[in-house]
Amino acid sequence: MKSLLNITKKIAVLALGLACMAQVVHADTLDEIKARKVIRIALDLGTPPFGSTDAKMQPQGSDYDTAKLIAKDLGVELQIVEVTGPNRIPFLMTKKADIVVSSFSITPERMKAVQFSKPYGALDFVVAAPKSSPIKELKDIAGKRVGVVRGNIQDMRLTPIAPQGTTIVRFDDDATTATALLSGQIDAICTPSIVANALAKQNPGKNLENKFSIAATAYAVGLRKDDPALTAWINKWVDTNRQNGQLAAIYKKWIGSDLPDLTQFD
Repeated sequence: MKSLLNITKKIAVLALGLACMAQVVHADTLDEIKARKVIRIALDLGTPPFGSTDAKMQPQGSDYDTAKLIAKDLGVELQIVEVTGPNRIPFLMTKKADIVVSSFSITPERMKAVQFSKPYGALDFVVAAPKSSPIKELKDIAGKRVGVVRGNIQDMRLTPIAPQGTTIVRFDDDATTATALLSGQIDAICTPSIVANALAKQNPGKNLENKFSIAATAYAVGLRKDDPALTAWINKWVDTNRQNGQLAAIYKKWIGSDLPDLTQFD
């Protein structure tokens, strides 16, 4: 009888332990963020005006301001997890970051791996090159070397439609791609129009211009699919800050134009 009682107690303890483990496994990231009082946000600091560093090496940009506002409204501290375009999803999926706020364009391919919030901004992707370049439209990049960020939206959008004879040269980030164009390693780049505009402004001697547009796409906060509570909170946050003008103000400050009507992407 005593032996049976001991076995029963052990089973009860084991059941309790399994129940606790189940609670941990199913705990939403939102609860974890509130418990640690810190949100870890993946941010690319090599893609101005979305993310960069100032003269004092402090982070700045539209995505940085957006990340700060998320942390403030959530009532926690912001911890930046620096990423590049190709490693945003790996850092999110391996839980090195809680969310991604990094001009993260919504695509069917990415939706297979991650959950996106409602959009908080939109991008126009263009091919840019020196004014002296004969490139005027898509067919003109045949025989040219065009730089893109590996696996990023410009790669996904340009590669399938590039005419035969185009050489797509892939780099790890926007900064390296820009350097390749400025140094003459490539003939053109495919990038968001605002990045191309900033590059032209920063390097007036290179006489860069936007040649043609290839696609317009919305960008949003990236989350893991098993975080329903955090996703719901972020979506409500996006709705609130689209309505109160906070996101429009950030967009205007850094992008230099009015925030597009994002309901077309919802």
